[in-house]
Amino acid sequence: MQVQIFAAHWGNNELPADVFIERVKAAGFDGIELSLPLDAAARDDWTGRIAAAGLALIVGQWETALVPEFAAHRGALAELLHNACAARPLHVNSQTGKDYFTFEQNCELLEMAAAIAREHGVPIYHETHRSRWSAHPALALPYLRQLPDLHLTADLSHWCCACESLLGDQPQTLAATLPRVRHIHARVGHEQGPQVGDFRAPESHAALAAHLSWWDEVVRLRRAAGAERLTITPEFGPVPYTQTLPYTGAAVSNAWELNVAMLGVLRQRYC
Repeated sequence: MQVQIFAAHWGNNELPADVFIERVKAAGFDGIELSLPLDAAARDDWTGRIAAAGLALIVGQWETALVPEFAAHRGALAELLHNACAARPLHVNSQTGKDYFTFEQNCELLEMAAAIAREHGVPIYHETHRSRWSAHPALALPYLRQLPDLHLTADLSHWCCACESLLGDQPQTLAATLPRVRHIHARVGHEQGPQVGDFRAPESHAALAAHLSWWDEVVRLRRAAGAERLTITPEFGPVPYTQTLPYTGAAVSNAWELNVAMLGVLRQRYC
């Protein structure tokens, strides 16, 4: 099985496209994960540049987080997913729904996404993420039971924060979730937040070990299933995900540096 590691555009939005793409190539990533503009010309400019650089593409959609009302959210999600699939990425990563939508409303969104994926022939995976349908395991597990073909992007740092634990008290959650994972966001969270200050620091050892154990199991499961590919995106985020010092607002670590360091860990472990 090929394990491909992607660079997140998140946190690098201020860079011109050609500068960011060169940065990604120089660091040794296999591709880029980003959200794309709805303007077709701007979208195609991005995808053309990425393809010309020999990099693979994952398209993410997070923008529906800004649309609180269900009908408008549904319309925005449809538009964003059609646009993402039109770029012909390896797959789409979607932050779908809201934790306050009803079960039936979120199922409607997930089923709509499945129909769009079939229409375009592009897989759409749904991210475990705070404030979305999957904000907490107790919210997410009923959807996994109801929708057997629902596949996930695992960002379990969010569940660490939501559950105030490293999930050691709920192995049944992991047993139900990890077989559904097709893409990983490799950010290390902890019991009080979705991102440790520096995963290499000794005080982050327990959190890192927990996340690595989950990622190891996803890799094992996908290899056992005969999958051709697994994708992983190191996703340490900018301020305010990156913690800051009081008064000065100075970041305590550099998100790009952490993502490149995680690239090295993942390459050594899985490639």
